[in-house]
Amino acid sequence: MEYNGSCLCKEVEYKIVGTFDSFYLCHCKLCRKDTGSAHAANLFSSTAKLEWIKGQENVRRFHLKKFNHVKAFCAICGSALPSMQMDDTLLVVPAGSLDCNLDVAPNAHIFISNKANWDDKLETIKSFQHLPDEQ
Repeated sequence: MEYNGSCLCKEVEYKIVGTFDSFYLCHCKLCRKDTGSAHAANLFSSTAKLEWIKGQENVRRFHLKKFNHVKAFCAICGSALPSMQMDDTLLVVPAGSLDCNLDVAPNAHIFISNKANWDDKLETIKSFQHLPDEQ
């Protein structure tokens, strides 16, 4: 399989060749903090290869060593990007950075003991196709 992705400003583009071992929605406090959302949505692979198409010089990597937590991002727009982790044995790809459809669904929610208190029954709240008229 081949997957293409980029950052928000399109200054960084990449290609993943291979398959993903797992797809987790992580609710740990670190993933919530670095995404600013209810959870991170990351794909993991021990065999897929990452190729930077353009803008690799704009990729930054933050490693919170105390927790072995890594976040790669575009230095221009701040978008999350793929990174090699665990001594370069594990590729972690933020699912939202992909520009193509995924042929896999998440395997599981993980670290739900750290789930945000407002992240409950979200499927029951109103839904809009676009920004609602009333804010």
